[in-house]
Amino acid sequence: MSREYSITYTAENTYEHAVNDAHWQFLIIPEQNNSQDFIGVTFENSLNAMIEYSINGYGFKTIRIHPKINFHKITFTASFQLIKKDINPFSFDPDPDISKSYSTIDELNFKVDFDSFLRITHFTTLPKSNTPLFSFDTSNSIFENLKALNEWTFMHIYFKANVTDVETTLDEIIEKRHGVCQDFTHLFCALARENGIPTRYVSGYLHQGNGYFGDSQMHAWAEAYVPTIGWIGFDPTNNLMANTNHIKVAHGKDYKDCAPLKGVLYTTGRNETKHTVKVASQQQQQ
Repeated sequence: MSREYSITYTAENTYEHAVNDAHWQFLIIPEQNNSQDFIGVTFENSLNAMIEYSINGYGFKTIRIHPKINFHKITFTASFQLIKKDINPFSFDPDPDISKSYSTIDELNFKVDFDSFLRITHFTTLPKSNTPLFSFDTSNSIFENLKALNEWTFMHIYFKANVTDVETTLDEIIEKRHGVCQDFTHLFCALARENGIPTRYVSGYLHQGNGYFGDSQMHAWAEAYVPTIGWIGFDPTNNLMANTNHIKVAHGKDYKDCAPLKGVLYTTGRNETKHTVKVASQQQQQ
């Protein structure tokens, strides 16, 4: 069974003084993969600036905008359609040899192959402590430990909007124990990597019809690599395995690699940005 999703992304930027020059890059187009059949995209801006499509360093599609006129306000509207197969996040065989999998993640070749997603980054740096926040129990499989970490992160942080921003680091998150999806994901990634598991920060959309936690923009979750199984999605904000309602856009080492909007602007004074995302879904007729 498959579901058809329609996603509408809007952004409105207002500036106190005229913008003399601006360059934007949007990373908001859903990925085409084995479970997501991308149908199409429409993208418009209120200045009718030229739109260019390109591929970033991780291989994901981006939209680039460079207005040729001065302005005080610009709005962007994007619409995406895709079909997604129903996902059973547990559709794999259990690890047949737990000890071998732990030996694998300690091998030099494994660490070299997955170096990018084992690295400590600015946003996945844990506070210095003599006591680890979360240690794997090697009598259990790597997958079972990741499920436990997913639940631990969900229980350790309370979802609360507008108390953190895109620059907030784990020191503050761990101390205040409040945050949004990117904070949950950074903590999960940091602790999984500390235990030797390659982990990717994932940005995308979440169909929230089932009352999931998330914000009004884009959602974030993690993908961890488990030997003998492969990459598996974990949503610590909701204590879920990533499923049919998780629509992937991109992945990277942390938020910086996956920011939905990056820009360089030449202006002064105050500015205000508003974003909204709406995700609608319907079952496909067979």
